[in-house]
Amino acid sequence: MILKDEVIVITGVGAGMGAKLAQRCVDEGAQVVMAARSGGVTEQLEKENDGKAVAVACDVRKEEDCAKVIDTAIERFGKVTGLVNSAYAHPGFHDLLETPDKSLRRSFDVIVHGSLQMARLAKPHMIAAGHGSIVNVGTMTTRKPMKGEGGYAIAKAAMTCATQFMALEMGEHNIRVNQAIMGWLDGPGVRFYLQMESESRGVTEQDVYDDIASRNPLGRIPTDEKCAGAIIMLLSDYASEVTGAILDVNGGEYMPA
Repeated sequence: MILKDEVIVITGVGAGMGAKLAQRCVDEGAQVVMAARSGGVTEQLEKENDGKAVAVACDVRKEEDCAKVIDTAIERFGKVTGLVNSAYAHPGFHDLLETPDKSLRRSFDVIVHGSLQMARLAKPHMIAAGHGSIVNVGTMTTRKPMKGEGGYAIAKAAMTCATQFMALEMGEHNIRVNQAIMGWLDGPGVRFYLQMESESRGVTEQDVYDDIASRNPLGRIPTDEKCAGAIIMLLSDYASEVTGAILDVNGGEYMPA
């Protein structure tokens, strides 16, 4: 169990990769605090994991909510050694300059400011524990721009920059900071997309799947659960010498130079 005795805080835990990640962290020996705006998924995971996972209602735009998440980790498990920033806010599919300013600011508030707030609150507890690992979840559309994703992508790109600065500044405290950039994730969101596309194009869902899968060398859409493994690796001692890294997790659809 590569996360034995670690205490991991995960934001943005929903029905997709967040839930799979939380469960895999528990399976790997960690105790987990799951933060989400709505509690259906997290509360069910809490029930299923017998004290090893706890759900906390949290809007990462609110400092008091972020503090409640970290305080819960300390009260229940005594420390914080890992943080995964995956809270999600998409401003809608628009050309960048047509994206409503209110929606764009909300994305930045959640993705950038929320992540910085969580890291700021977790940092002293990681220092007290003697080590820590922060993983920020990014998106492949910052690497391979897709029309309509501009507002979302620029917030995630700012997170990439923040990742490297935090890695530089927190390394002296034995705190590592990395980013995992996800591509297509075969989970509830993509399955809904496959259904919509098949209906609009008059083809089967398998046809839509095959078209997406053909874009990468592995010939499949990576699953939520498998992609969660990359984050677990970055949280673990297997990545003890890795910080400031931007790891692409997309089946090879995008290969950085």
